[in-house]
Amino acid sequence: MTTSSPRRALLRALGAAALAPAPVAHAQPAYPSKPVRMVVPFPPGGTTDFVTRLVAQELTKVFGQPFLVENRPGAGTVIGVDAVAKAAPDGHAFVTVANSFTVNHTLVKKLPYDTLRDLRPVALMAVSEHVLVVNPQLPARDAREFVALARAQPGRLAYASFGNGTSAHLAGEMLKIVASVDLVHVPYKGQAPALADVIGGQVAAIFANLPEVLPQIQAGRVRALGLAAPARSRFAPEIPTLAEQGFAGIESNSWFGLLAPARTPDDVVARVNAEVNRVLAQPATREAFEKAGIASLARSPQAFGEFLQAEIGRYAEVIRRAGVTLE
Repeated sequence: MTTSSPRRALLRALGAAALAPAPVAHAQPAYPSKPVRMVVPFPPGGTTDFVTRLVAQELTKVFGQPFLVENRPGAGTVIGVDAVAKAAPDGHAFVTVANSFTVNHTLVKKLPYDTLRDLRPVALMAVSEHVLVVNPQLPARDAREFVALARAQPGRLAYASFGNGTSAHLAGEMLKIVASVDLVHVPYKGQAPALADVIGGQVAAIFANLPEVLPQIQAGRVRALGLAAPARSRFAPEIPTLAEQGFAGIESNSWFGLLAPARTPDDVVARVNAEVNRVLAQPATREAFEKAGIASLARSPQAFGEFLQAEIGRYAEVIRRAGVTLE
């Protein structure tokens, strides 16, 4: 008995269906789908650059796409931050910010981006302490003697900073308030030229990043007077805090954290945060940070956001009390 023509057609159709490839679901492209920019709004060579490049190198290994560090300094970090605030929110652009990001919220009257709305926290990465150092020819062996010298010469002693509105600038303003002294602020474009002039004797003092100034302290090119931290540093425990010497409330540091454009997807932010925190926990990273005098600060995006809010409030109070402006 032969199979009817309609039945043969049905069997052929079923056979073809069985051999046909299954329909492919339209999944989202793997992240990242291209090289990722990590903008550093400072010149190359500083602590921000060091931290970002170390993390970027490890993220490149994990994600299989290059995480490329791009230095875009200028306008007190505003240029680099704005570039990322206006970038596509697809997880392929980040910016490493420091204290100036939270200072600028109050100090810069017309920012081209909204600090709280145009960027979102991804990961807090590291912190380095600030130490008050002076030219070794200055007749001051500690912070108390420096304050006495400043009081004897009101408006004569000058302190350098990394630039107007930087954490080093505001640390000097805190010292002026707490110690009731009249110091002259001399802003520079970065710590390197500022520190060079302190070493050269053109300026008396600076609140400097401990990792970058510690070799100069150890070589005797500058003298450390006091750490602007609540406790002594494990990287230089011989340096007393300013609070120990009677000047409580002067706390200054440089912290470094990663931001993304505001509408960057939650899953991308969560994944990058997890991988950054994993990098920070690696023994090799900890060793590199320790050698540089830097402490890691792994935090969730939410905790980093709360930290940023607190820093904005803290610096706003210093700016208000000191009457700091950019003019």
